[in-house]
Amino acid sequence: MNVVITGANRGIGLGFVRHYLEQGDEVWACCRSDSGALSGIVSEKLHVVRWDVGSDELPQGELPEAIDLLINNAGIYGPGKDGQSLNKVTGRTMLDVFNIDCVGPLRVVQRLAGQVIVAKGIIANISSKMGSSDDNSSGGVYAYRAAKAGLVIVSKSMAVDLAPSGVHVITLHPGWVATDMVGNVGLIDVETSVAGMSRVIAGARNFSPGQFVAFDGKVVPY
Repeated sequence: MNVVITGANRGIGLGFVRHYLEQGDEVWACCRSDSGALSGIVSEKLHVVRWDVGSDELPQGELPEAIDLLINNAGIYGPGKDGQSLNKVTGRTMLDVFNIDCVGPLRVVQRLAGQVIVAKGIIANISSKMGSSDDNSSGGVYAYRAAKAGLVIVSKSMAVDLAPSGVHVITLHPGWVATDMVGNVGLIDVETSVAGMSRVIAGARNFSPGQFVAFDGKVVPY
């Protein structure tokens, strides 16, 4: 299986890289600049690609002609919680986070849709339950919440548009994972999150196109 993963040099993305390499798959790991822990992985099946999903520039490196699985994982949180409060969040912050977390996956799919169609593959967009209005009981975190909510809607449109070509799109909530992005504080570790999401991806066609599903297989209301 040919697997392409964005934001693959650390955290959840790196966890996906290790998971699919262990499964014997060919993995194209995309990162903006620093390859991070990818440089310590020795495998003929690992291909590192430079790709800034926040830019319209093309990726630097060859990608497969057929993609069985595309995981849009690259994302940022933006300023800390206080910097995204009602009184302090800025328009610049809103746009910067939205550009990476919502527009970024759209750019990637626009570039790679043809290769995914060839394989009649799966696209998994990593959102967050923080993008669910149904789950929002604490307010704040305006930029991150809005961007992740936007991705749920973008992902649904992708699902509708690509279904006639045999491509299945699913949106995932990874859980509250202890990664660098959140100061290594969370309820689960990367391995637990990735193992769960990989199981959901393996059964993705059992869910309706664009459905928002958590790492534990539960559908997320939004």
